[in-house]
Amino acid sequence: MDCIIEIKDEVNVKIHNLGLMTRRKLEKKFKYFMPYAYHVPAYKLGRWDGCVSYFSPGAVTYLNLLEDIIPELINEGYHIDIKDSREGTALDFVTVTEETHKDKKWPKGHNDAGSPIILRDYQVSIINQFLSQPQCLQEIATGAGKTLVTATLSQRVEQYGGTLIIVPNKDLVTQTEKDYINLGLDAGVYYGDRKEIGKTHTICTWQSLNVLDKRFKDGESELGLHDLIDGISAVIVDEVHMAKADVLKRLLTGPFAKVPIRWGLTGTIPKEDWAYVSLVVSLGGVVNRLKASDLQDQGVLADCKVNVLQLQDTIQYNNYASELSYLTTNETRMEYVTELLKDIVKGGNTLILVDRIKAGKILQEGLGDESVFISGSVKSADRREQYDEIQTADNKAIIATYGVASVGIDIPRIFNLVLIEPGKSFVRVIQSIGRGIRKAKDKNFVQIWDITSSAKFSKRHLTTRKKFYNEARYPYTIEKIKW
Repeated sequence: MDCIIEIKDEVNVKIHNLGLMTRRKLEKKFKYFMPYAYHVPAYKLGRWDGCVSYFSPGAVTYLNLLEDIIPELINEGYHIDIKDSREGTALDFVTVTEETHKDKKWPKGHNDAGSPIILRDYQVSIINQFLSQPQCLQEIATGAGKTLVTATLSQRVEQYGGTLIIVPNKDLVTQTEKDYINLGLDAGVYYGDRKEIGKTHTICTWQSLNVLDKRFKDGESELGLHDLIDGISAVIVDEVHMAKADVLKRLLTGPFAKVPIRWGLTGTIPKEDWAYVSLVVSLGGVVNRLKASDLQDQGVLADCKVNVLQLQDTIQYNNYASELSYLTTNETRMEYVTELLKDIVKGGNTLILVDRIKAGKILQEGLGDESVFISGSVKSADRREQYDEIQTADNKAIIATYGVASVGIDIPRIFNLVLIEPGKSFVRVIQSIGRGIRKAKDKNFVQIWDITSSAKFSKRHLTTRKKFYNEARYPYTIEKIKW
């Protein structure tokens, strides 16, 4: 039996002449149940099985899955021919060394401000590994200097074209832009009120790309994604785990399908199979992992200890949402939590992460003038001003929602990181701790405070978090508090 694997572009593949049974077998092999399906009407009504498959009944699939598909075809007795429709640009990058940017200096506010920019040995290794593989992912711990890595990659790509750098939020757009400009790169941004087109390197959020595409398709904008990627040879996705999986996949396998170079960086590769495979088909396989504990051993990141404060609660709820509402908004309980925080803040600058805006407002009111609450409604420039104050303050408390502050922000002078009911998401917990373990001139250790409860769901989530702490090699203790 003969079949033809037609490689349509950099990601999409169609396999011709496959028998029905083989197609069904492969569709099943690459099918994953989506956990959010329970909340979708189509699933509840029985019109959808709640699954997504990366191999369609018509044998449409993805280039990065072929290494798993081809052995199956051989086992089924197929003789395989390849039809490759890619344009095929030969890529030959000059590798980097520690002194690649030695003529540039670290900007004001950096720990090494005024000194030449010297790449760390692990950064050199990360960059050169990317340069050797045009499609791949690397799991790089928060605090490793991923923005410097992406800027160096963009610089190397310039011989072939520009780059599109996708980051998860507005704060990271402006933060990344500063680093690019500091290296002398021609960089612009596309988000919110700033929409700069025509730069060699464009930094944007995935949300902005999604809105742009929708407005163009609805006829509300003459500008489309094709304008943004004109002349682009590489897409670099920072903190890939934060991009909504289906949106990122649709962009990278649709409008950006012909972009030959695609690199992804993240501090946490998702543990769910469906989310992981979505990244693989869009960007490539994982080729390297650098954990926070490795950087702590090297002295790059601050050491830490997790102090679990488990308040003994006797309440019972049938669902997590109701329980969480009580744990984070009950007046008497939050007064007690506020008193705990007042003692913690005495130990230095403190970042307090909460799940709900109401909880943040309650804590800010209780902590008073030495605290500030930052949510998604606070303008990016105002957030940056508060973060910058940390550089000189000693007992400042920043309260923020997980959505705003658990990813990407660079505020090294945090001596206490407080997680209030952080839940059971591996990405949220590990990324949140990443906010605290960056080093500063006067800091090489951070106290992590996990404030939680003995209530049913909260207790279960703590059991899951303890596994995360063990896996990340973060030492922890548990103190049960009767209040």
